[in-house]
Amino acid sequence: MNRPIVRLYGLVVLLFALLVAFTSRWTIFEASSLRSNPLNARALLEQERIDRGKILAADGTVLAHSVRGTRGTYERSYPKGEEFAHAVGFSYINPDLGQTGLERFWNAALNGQTGTNLQAILDQLQGKRPQGDEVLTTLDPKAQQTAIAALGEHRGAVVALDPRTGAVKVMASTPSFDPNKLSTRGAYEKLTTDTQGRPLINRATQFGYPPGSTFKVITATAAIDTGQFTPQSTLSGRNGVTISGVPLGNDNGESLGQISLTEALAKSINTVWAQVAEKLGKQTMARYMSRFGFDRKPQLDYPSDEMSSSGEYLRGRILSPTSPRVDIGRMGIGQDKLEVIPLQMAEVAAAVANHGRLMVPHLTERIVDPDGRAVKQISARVQSVVMKPSTAAAVTGMMEAVVSEGTGTAAQIPGVQVAGKTGTAETQIGAAINNVWFIAFAPASSPRVAIAVTLEHVPGQGASFAAPVARGVMEVLLRSAP
Repeated sequence: MNRPIVRLYGLVVLLFALLVAFTSRWTIFEASSLRSNPLNARALLEQERIDRGKILAADGTVLAHSVRGTRGTYERSYPKGEEFAHAVGFSYINPDLGQTGLERFWNAALNGQTGTNLQAILDQLQGKRPQGDEVLTTLDPKAQQTAIAALGEHRGAVVALDPRTGAVKVMASTPSFDPNKLSTRGAYEKLTTDTQGRPLINRATQFGYPPGSTFKVITATAAIDTGQFTPQSTLSGRNGVTISGVPLGNDNGESLGQISLTEALAKSINTVWAQVAEKLGKQTMARYMSRFGFDRKPQLDYPSDEMSSSGEYLRGRILSPTSPRVDIGRMGIGQDKLEVIPLQMAEVAAAVANHGRLMVPHLTERIVDPDGRAVKQISARVQSVVMKPSTAAAVTGMMEAVVSEGTGTAAQIPGVQVAGKTGTAETQIGAAINNVWFIAFAPASSPRVAIAVTLEHVPGQGASFAAPVARGVMEVLLRSAP
């Protein structure tokens, strides 16, 4: 064979190989990135014809499903409206609306794109109609409804977990919105321009708040677990103790003598816990905060950019607890520059409840394909060992005292021992307008529920506003929890 023919043959083979490579690149290897490109109108048109999978509550209640229109296209419907709007999110073909929440996190599964691209091509050739997988969540509809009703007109959030598994039973945020109405002319713009209520913000996972005295549970954990203190250790509860060179006051100017750490937690004595934090030091406090999950985003099955890290902030950036700019004494009582999301504080309560082991939080129980087969099961996983079991038992006893005889008596449930902690962060000095908190778990001896509640700008304290909300939600969950 002469040389020119060999060269021509080689060129043809090379061009054919390049054709196969580039065709495979877009149809198989990089098909997912092409589909997700917002400029790809074909992908949007294809999604309109996919029977997107349902999202279900733990009891099978439908939270989201697709409805077929007259032209063979599908639109998303949310039967529970505002109740699950932040947890479930929404999904619209309109790129200006897009997706949020679980709709976004599990988009590929809900669209039936969990198989290989080659399998998708074969399904098309066989004439199979695209159909998505179902997502079964851990959410409890009755408890969710109770939380939303209890929050009422207040801006705030409730997060409830099963401390044994990390399953999220309640994720409520108010004000909420109806995801069914977002496509209505002007509805989405109205929500985005509401700068005061900010209904599209999930206050359970974003938009952190000063935690107030609920943070003292973290300080107590570090104090007991390091062996530097015991629940019976005593310190001065005098009002006006100097912390970082500045006198610190107790609520209502209360001044006490030597009191135990248990009594100091029950009565929420600022000066005692600020002294404890100073004696522990920044390195120790930083270590325990990290074990609880501070300074990074939660490990939740939820879009990362819809969650905030909890910790010390300076000019919008997370600040290490060891920074010279941190007032360790005031941080130890939930003040200084702390901004904390309710999910994080629910995890704090859950770690104490679960004998010191913090479980990875999760909203999803399993994913089921159209044939009824579980293609993904979410198992309980340990995120970190925060403290020794003996420390958890000691802190539990201290938190029980808060509810039985301290600031948290409004959370008492007849026949059930509750362990909790109140928190109040002043937002308008001199006007008694506060951001209030309550974290808790129950039953204290064998916890099945851990919870965090926060409400914005209320004329009172966590004991009066947040504790009753927590009690109502816990009562519902304890009736249904195994």
